[in-house]
Amino acid sequence: MTINIDTNLQHVRQRMAAAATRAGRDPEEITLVAVTKTHPWAYVARALAAGQRDFGENRPEEAHAKFREEGATADPAPRLHLIGPIQSRKARIAVACRPVLIHSIDRPKIARKLNDLALAAGVVLDVLFEVNVSGEASKFGFAPDALRQALSEILSLPALHAHGLMTIPPFDPDPESARPHFRALRRLRDQLRQEFPRADWSQLSMGMSHDFEVAIEEGATIVRVGSAIFGPRAV
Repeated sequence: MTINIDTNLQHVRQRMAAAATRAGRDPEEITLVAVTKTHPWAYVARALAAGQRDFGENRPEEAHAKFREEGATADPAPRLHLIGPIQSRKARIAVACRPVLIHSIDRPKIARKLNDLALAAGVVLDVLFEVNVSGEASKFGFAPDALRQALSEILSLPALHAHGLMTIPPFDPDPESARPHFRALRRLRDQLRQEFPRADWSQLSMGMSHDFEVAIEEGATIVRVGSAIFGPRAV
């Protein structure tokens, strides 16, 4: 099956703009991260040619092979987002990926590990905190109260710069089922902005292919869209 990445990108951007308009928002304030997990570099190159700049990968080792090795000389250079959970043993390669944003800080241990590695590499990592707002046992992320308890320590780490929150709601074919979870993340962000005013809470990464319009209506500044652009993932 031939995937028309250019047309799919246009369609997703149109849907994003319509959702933003419904919510009285400026479409330009919302970043589309095209998720290329399991897809080849050729798909990234086609998306780049169609004007897409931000790309998301779940696994650091796949991201490094694709973006730091195969696509190292791409012009224009893609902006890599790491959007999946990071194991401690994969932290070094995550730093080596030089991502523009890590969406998935989900525990103090990985925050400290990434900070130490970033200091050694002489870089600063921009990060989001992943929050399990639904309380679903199978989901990664801080519980809201656990994040509050950890923030004083994590926000003091010199090589991590926090910019906001990320969540993945329980999957349901009905995108409206995700609305309460997106709303809860936005409300948590607003509370944290009051409680920790020195941190940057500008970013909300929420919404994927089946529910990104609802996420935008609820305040998402970043949406992570894969299958709606590139088709089903390769196994």
